[in-house]
Amino acid sequence: MDAIHLEDLAFYAYHGVYDEEARLGQRFHVDLTCWLDLKAASTSDAYGDTVCYGSLAKAVEQTVTTTRFNLIERLAGAVAETLFGADERIQKVRVRIHKPGAPLPIPAGRVSVEILRNRPGIT
Repeated sequence: MDAIHLEDLAFYAYHGVYDEEARLGQRFHVDLTCWLDLKAASTSDAYGDTVCYGSLAKAVEQTVTTTRFNLIERLAGAVAETLFGADERIQKVRVRIHKPGAPLPIPAGRVSVEILRNRPGIT
């Protein structure tokens, strides 16, 4: 199956379990892959035969910045749901949420969560 990738989309949002995260917010980075059949677009060169990655980026921005979750796992799930709602041609998604400012009990490190989902009803 073919894929569209969007990487390092950056958003400022207010996700996290701690009061400070809800009050101060922080930067989140999102990588995503959407699997779909791009055969028509690869032969026709017609815009209507593909999924607009700009629209995908705006849909993800809306989800990340207008809702609040305690867990980035839930945020990743919400982004996957958004992607399936954005275009019915998307059959499978991978969403990785990076939380560079995650509160860790050590002086350095990075945190991310990745989920892989098939469109509901597809195995």
